[in-house]
Amino acid sequence: MEATGNSQVEVSTSRNETVADKSTQLNSAVKERSTERVRKLLEEGANVNSRVESGWTPLHSAVQAEEEKIVHLLLEKGADPCARKRNGATPFIVAGIMGNVRLLELFLSKGSDINEYDDNGFTAFMEAAGHGKEEALRFLYSKGANVNLQRVVNPEKRALDKGGATALMDAAREGHFSITETLVKEMKADVNICDNQNRNTLIHAFFPERNEGSVSKEEKEKIVSFLLDCGVEVNRRDENGKTALILAVEMRSLDLVKALLEKNEIDINDADRRSKTALMIAVEKNDYEIAKLLCENRARTDTGDLMGIANRKYKKKMADLLYQYGAKPGQSQRLDWAPTSKRWEKQLKELYEMYRPMIGKLKILQHNDFRIQRTSQGGIYLGLYDRKEVAVKIFRTGTEIAEREKTCLQQCQPNNYLVTLFGAEEKNPCLYLCLLLCEMNLEEHLSASGNEVNCKDILKTLFEAVRELHMFGFGHQDIHPRNILIDTAGKVRLADFDKSKRLSEEQKDVIIKDLKALGRLVLYVVSVGKVPFDDNDREDLAESCPKDVQDYEESIDLMKSLVSPDERIPIESLLEDLIQHPFFWNKQIRYRFLRDVGNEDDIKTRNTKHQNNNSEILNALNCDEDPFQQWTEQIDKLVLDSMNHPFSNKKQNKNMRKYYENCVTDLLKFIRNMGEHFDEKEAEVKETMKEPSEYFLNLFPELTVYVYKKLRGIQHHKHFPKP
Repeated sequence: MEATGNSQVEVSTSRNETVADKSTQLNSAVKERSTERVRKLLEEGANVNSRVESGWTPLHSAVQAEEEKIVHLLLEKGADPCARKRNGATPFIVAGIMGNVRLLELFLSKGSDINEYDDNGFTAFMEAAGHGKEEALRFLYSKGANVNLQRVVNPEKRALDKGGATALMDAAREGHFSITETLVKEMKADVNICDNQNRNTLIHAFFPERNEGSVSKEEKEKIVSFLLDCGVEVNRRDENGKTALILAVEMRSLDLVKALLEKNEIDINDADRRSKTALMIAVEKNDYEIAKLLCENRARTDTGDLMGIANRKYKKKMADLLYQYGAKPGQSQRLDWAPTSKRWEKQLKELYEMYRPMIGKLKILQHNDFRIQRTSQGGIYLGLYDRKEVAVKIFRTGTEIAEREKTCLQQCQPNNYLVTLFGAEEKNPCLYLCLLLCEMNLEEHLSASGNEVNCKDILKTLFEAVRELHMFGFGHQDIHPRNILIDTAGKVRLADFDKSKRLSEEQKDVIIKDLKALGRLVLYVVSVGKVPFDDNDREDLAESCPKDVQDYEESIDLMKSLVSPDERIPIESLLEDLIQHPFFWNKQIRYRFLRDVGNEDDIKTRNTKHQNNNSEILNALNCDEDPFQQWTEQIDKLVLDSMNHPFSNKKQNKNMRKYYENCVTDLLKFIRNMGEHFDEKEAEVKETMKEPSEYFLNLFPELTVYVYKKLRGIQHHKHFPKP
C-alpha cells in the first residue's frame, strides 16, 4: 500500500510539472505564431490563462502579435478577455497600442470598458494616440472614448505628482502631428488641461519622445506652432521650472522663440528652477541669433554672469553682443537673510537667493518644490512679498471664488484671528493673494502633537475667529481642519475664504452652517483627530465621541449647543455666549462656580428641597429629572459625616438626624460648606479628599454642565465667569 501511495504522489507531481511545462510552451507557441501548436497544447491540458514574466497571458501575446486566429481560438478555449498584466494592462489596451480595430471591436463585445486603464492610467485611446494609430483612435472615439480623460494613478503615485496626462499630450510628445490636429480640431481635445505637475500640452510637446531621435526638430516645431495657433497657454512650466520659451531656446529653435515672443503673453526674463533665464541658456549654448533676438526684445543682461560665460567659451562675438546691450562682468552678491518660518526655511532661502522676475512686489516660482498645497485653481506657493515671506494663493483672475476670497480678506482687516492679507498682485491670467505664511494646518498639528494638545485654547481661538468673521459681516461656509492654520508663533488662524458669504445673504442659514461645522470641529479636536472630521457629519455627534476624552460632559454639551442651538438665544449672539461655556473653564473656575451657586441665600438655608417653593433658582435646579438624587450615597461616608455634624463625636453621629438631603441644591450647599471649612477637617478627611476641587468634579462630572444649563435657562448669569 505504501509503495502504491508513493507512486501516486510521483504521478501527480509529474502531471503537475507536465501541465506547468505545457503552459510555458503555450506562451512560447503564441509568440511563435503557431496556431496548430497552440491548439494541440490546449487539447493536452495547457492552462489557457497561464502567465509568464510580467504577467503576460497567451491572449496578451496573441494580441501583441496581431494573430487574430489565435486570439479567437484562445477565447473559445476560455481565455479571460479582461485579464491584466502585472502593470494592469488588458488585451484591449494592448490592442490600442497595436492599433488593431478588429481586435478592439472584439474585446468591446467581450465586456471591455472603452475607458479602462492600467496601473499607470493609460487607456487604449491614449495608447493609440501615443503610438500614432489614427484609425484605432477614430474608432475608439466613435465608441465613446473620453478624449480629455486624464491618467488616473494610485494615491502613492498621485502624492509624487505622477499621472494626469491626456491622449493629446501623448500625441504631441511623440510628434504625431496628424493625430494632434485630429484630437484638437475634430475631437475637441482641451489644449490647456494640465497633468499632476501642472504641465500642459505645450510643455509635453517639447519633451523627448519614447524613442529619442525618432522625431525631427521640424516635426516638433510644427506641433508647437499648431498649439500656439490654437491658443494654448504659454506660461506653464515643466518639472524643472522651465517655461516654453526656455525649452524653445534649449531646442535651439529660432522660429519657436519668435512665435512665443510674438504672443506678448510671456515674460522674457522668467527663470527656471536653477535661476536660468532664456538669455542665459542661449549664451551657454552659444546661439548668437537667439541671444540677439532676446536682447532686441529687452531681455535683461544684468542677471547672472553672462559676460563670464561668453568669455570662458572664448566667444567674442557673443561677448560683444552682450556688452552692446549693457552686460557687465562679475556675479551679483548674495545677501544674508533668514526667514521666520522653520518649516519652510530651506525653500525660502533658496527663493530669496535665486533670480526671479517680479510680479509687482511679489517674487514667486510656481514649482512643486515651493508649493504648500494644491487647490482647484492654481495652488498655494511660497513667496516673498516686499521681501516678507508669504503664502501666495493663486486664482484665475475674475473668477467668483477669487473675488469672494479677496473681498472677504480686504474687508476683514485688521483682525486678531484670521490670516492676514499683505497684498494682492495681478498678472494675466492670475490673481496672487499674498497671505501670512503659517507652519502647518490643524490636521498636521494634531498629528504632530499626539495627545499633548491644548484643545481648549485651540477651540476658544476658533470660536473667537468665527465670531470675529461674523462681526465683519461674513460667514465662512467651509470650516475644516485643513483651513485652520498654526502660524510661526503657534497661534491659531482661520483661513480660506473662497466660499465665504455675506451675512446679508440668508443670515441665519449662513451662521447655522458655520456653527454646525464648529460642532464637528469640537469632536475632531477633543478626540485629537481620532474621530475624522469628514466622518462625523451627523446631527448626533455625542454617539461618536469617545468616553475617555477629557471633560467629556462639557464637550458633549458644547457640541449639542452648536448643532442644535438654543432658540431662546439670538443666533448671532450664540458664539459670544458659548465662548463662556464651562468647556473653556479650568477646574478651579468650575469649582468656584459650584461653591458660589451653593452660597446663594435660597440654597444655603436648611431644607431647601421642601422650603422656598417660590424661589426661581430652587425650582430650576430641583426639577424632576434631577440626576443627583442619590448623591449622598455616592460620596464617601467619612466626608459626608464630617459635614453633617461637624461638632459632634462619632458615637452621637449615628443617632442624629442628617443635615443634607438627596437633591442637587443640598449637594451644592455641601460643596460650598466643605470649601469654607476644609482646613478645619480631620487629617483622615483631608487624606480621603486630597484636593476638594478634584474630588467633587471627578465624583460628579455632570454637575457643572447641569447647573450651568439650568441657570442659563433662567438668565441667572451672575456666577458665570466674566469675559
